[in-house]
Amino acid sequence: MTSVLILNGPNLNLLGTRQPEVYGRTTLDDIEAMCSDHGQAIEMSVEFAQSNIEGELVNHIHAARNRHAGIILNAGAYTHTSIALMDALASVELPAIELHLSNVHAREDFRHKSYIARVATGLICGFGAKGYVLAMDALKDHLSD
Repeated sequence: MTSVLILNGPNLNLLGTRQPEVYGRTTLDDIEAMCSDHGQAIEMSVEFAQSNIEGELVNHIHAARNRHAGIILNAGAYTHTSIALMDALASVELPAIELHLSNVHAREDFRHKSYIARVATGLICGFGAKGYVLAMDALKDHLSD
């Protein structure tokens, strides 16, 4: 069974209550349950992690190297600022999907720049919580090719 890491960055622990007009009312626990169910359906084992601390996210990426076949990363605001996350993804040489709940390109200009995109296999944004399932399917297809 293919194993993937779904890694969530800062403030995503507040999903469901933080700016629901932008991020929806689905909680991170709801997303984890949805992804676990979908993982069973597509024969994908899923490990979840979330941190508001950049260095902890880097550690999770490093630990994925010999454990998982790929990474789905919603780095939140670190997407636009973190060279460290970009370098960590490049270092582990695993396919990675950059994920955002909102369409970052329809938002403030500073959200249009992504360090993660430079090393990601692909990008999914704007589909809310459903984006996680789309990312899982995309990563599964990529790994099958």
